[in-house]
Order: sequence, then C-alpha cells, then structure tokens
Amino acid sequence: MSKILPGESPGRDVSTDGGSRPRSWGLWVIGVLGGSLVVLYSVAAPFLAPALRKHCLPFVPATPKQIDNVLSVLEGRSGSLVDIGSGDGRIVIAAAKAGFKAVGYELNPWLVWYSRYHAWKAGVHRNAKFYISDLWKVSFSQYTNVVIFGVPQMMLQLEDKLAEELRPEAQVIACRFPFPHWKPSHSVGEGIDTVWGYNSESFRMSGKMTEL
Repeated sequence: MSKILPGESPGRDVSTDGGSRPRSWGLWVIGVLGGSLVVLYSVAAPFLAPALRKHCLPFVPATPKQIDNVLSVLEGRSGSLVDIGSGDGRIVIAAAKAGFKAVGYELNPWLVWYSRYHAWKAGVHRNAKFYISDLWKVSFSQYTNVVIFGVPQMMLQLEDKLAEELRPEAQVIACRFPFPHWKPSHSVGEGIDTVWGYNSESFRMSGKMTEL
C-alpha cells in the first residue's frame, strides 16, 4: 500500500515525462535541420569553390548567349578544342555537338564528374573529354582552338603561356575578359556575353613586342 506524502493529493501521478517530450522534439528538429544543412553544403560547396586555385576563379556558368557567341567565332574552324577551366562542361559539350574533338581541364573534381555525366547524357562522351588538372601544369600546344573564361588577374600570365605553346594555326577565344596586350582579330556580343577571338598574328606579334 503506497503512502501519501504530506501536501500530495491522492490519485495524482507525479511525472516529468510530459515536460521532456517537447524538449526532445525540439532537439530532434534541430538535429534534422543541422544534418540537412551539412548535406546541402557538401553538395553545393564543390560547385561554388574556386576552380583554379592559383587565381580566385569561382565557377560561374556560361550563359546560353555566351555559348552561341563562342560557337559563332568557331564557325568555319575544325580540329581540337580545349576549354581552360571548363566548369560544368557546357562549352565542351556544345563544341563536341558542333563536330570538335573537345577537351576540358578543370581543377574541381565534382565539376569534372558532373561534366562527364552530362556529356554521356548528351551522347557526345566520345568527343567530349574532361580531366582534373591545374591549367598551369598543362601544355596546350596540341590544340588548335582554345577557350578561356578567365579573370583579369590571370590573363597577363596566361598570355605568355599561350604565346609560347600554341601553334601558328591556333585560335584563342576569351570570354568575359579580354587579354590585356593582345589585339583581337574580331569580337562577338556585348556586355558580359562578349567574346574576343585572337588569331596567331594577335599573340605572336604581342610576344615579339613583349620581348622588346
């Protein structure tokens, strides 16, 4: 037979379970939200991280108009093409659809795997290849068409690298930012969609002037 303590009403069950339930529920919600944020960050961060670490070059997808402008500059040309800092691969895939043997170099592995999947999905995986590599450690001498979405801080050094490596028949296409010393042979578009085309005369002459 249970005893009734002084000040305690008979038949009343004293328990703390009711107070702990809201607290447990709140902790569960916080845990779920925290886990969701971690998953979201782990998926999104690689796509937003700088693709080329030597200079801060975040991944910014090419617009449809930029892609059209690049293809316009490439009209009448053929052979191999390289996209330096290829991002999600849309330039390389578009070039492969246009008949080029296209290659993309990208330092971000998540973007490379993403590009490979989309090339396979588009049915051009045989002519669109993607490699995880730092552009400063790659020779571009084998390519006759070079596309670069760069930033001003890297364009000067890239001028020297390409002028030294590219063959006379090569053409370079710069998107968003032109090269500081090269004189473009032609340009297409306006604003952020502008692309500049440089033939061998552009970068060979600039190289000679730099030596002087």
